[in-house]
Amino acid sequence: MPDLADPRPGDPASVGEYVVAGRLGEGGQGIVYLATSPNGTKVALKLLRADLAGDTDASERFVREVAMARRVAPFCTAQVIGTGLFGGRPYIVSEYIDGPTLADVVRTQGPRSGTSLHRLAIGTITALVAIHQAGIVHRDFKPSNVVLASDGPRVIDFGIARALDLSSTLTGAAIGTPSYMAPEQLTEASPGPKSDMFAWACTLVFAASGQAPFGQDSLPAVVNRILHNEPDVGSIEDPGLRALVRDCLAKDPARRPAAGEALMRLLGHAPAAQPPGLLQQGSAAAASGPMPGTSGPVRGAPGPVYGAYPPPPATHGPHYHCLL
Repeated sequence: MPDLADPRPGDPASVGEYVVAGRLGEGGQGIVYLATSPNGTKVALKLLRADLAGDTDASERFVREVAMARRVAPFCTAQVIGTGLFGGRPYIVSEYIDGPTLADVVRTQGPRSGTSLHRLAIGTITALVAIHQAGIVHRDFKPSNVVLASDGPRVIDFGIARALDLSSTLTGAAIGTPSYMAPEQLTEASPGPKSDMFAWACTLVFAASGQAPFGQDSLPAVVNRILHNEPDVGSIEDPGLRALVRDCLAKDPARRPAAGEALMRLLGHAPAAQPPGLLQQGSAAAASGPMPGTSGPVRGAPGPVYGAYPPPPATHGPHYHCLL
């Protein structure tokens, strides 16, 4: 289990029906607590910063937007269980994944390579297929949003960036992490699924080298490199994976493969020279059949905004593609 810090003065004893056990971490968006549901299940509960929440209307827009994340199929992701307001501040309850982040593992154990890197690539791209099929763009895919659980990598915090963009009173602020942002995120207001593919490739380069591909120094320097420089992908030894990562780092989003196409290439079921976008995110299920463990594409509108959603099913189907 990641280090659990004791609650601090001012931390809530409970949020809604969830009892707070301690702090898992704190970041730019808010505080993440380990909490317990009424049935004893451990969950991760993120309480948004008050200044990001905005007024009541903005907070309610945030909650409605995040509620859409429950549509994401449970393939290599941490499922959203519930969302609502606590003292006027939005909170998000998600499946608790016991494990360190990719950022922590690379920092303490060193870069990934060989089979470990390839399985990481397959697991994380599978998560993006599920996220994009649900009509969601992650917008903040990065090593600290990949948790390495015992059954493989899980992607977390999907859908939050767009909700912040729609509801935050901090207008003009970039939503995302600069070192992993696609060129269009620096110039356009509405990044698409191909922006996630750029961030995914940056994350793979980090996993293989231990370094952010465009650096982590001053913001102007990082932005300049993203817009004009080609990163070194030589740390990725496998030629097929290296070629895919290079394609995903194209400056023009139209030249990047979609997540479904990238997954097929990783599994050896599609040639590297396929036309860009052959498997569009909204129709990936029709193009390649349903994802493992499902009977068809993800459908359904979000349920009630407040309170908990029905828990994920006990069996999510095969997880062989997520294993490290």
